[in-house]
Amino acid sequence: MKALLPVLAAATLTLSTGLSQAAEGKDVYNQACAMCHVPGLANAPKFGDKDAWGPRVKTGREALLTAVLKGKGAMPAKGGNPKLSDEDVGAALDFMLAAVK
Repeated sequence: MKALLPVLAAATLTLSTGLSQAAEGKDVYNQACAMCHVPGLANAPKFGDKDAWGPRVKTGREALLTAVLKGKGAMPAKGGNPKLSDEDVGAALDFMLAAVK
């Protein structure tokens, strides 16, 4: 049993870290992305709209992340919040992509 404790602790940490990242992605989305992606302002693909996201998803996560980090079209870099870390932006992107899988 003692040998299992470190393994269980590591698994718990991994699971809680994954949940934390998902929650943070949602928080970043709500803070920086939702104002355009909920109503579809300036042709932003709406959250959860598989048809609108389809062509974007086909470009791959890295291309999408680059576009979000640098800005593209009417979307400013990092959704208009330059204080966000690249990891925060990636978490928000992953949250949005999970909604269209």
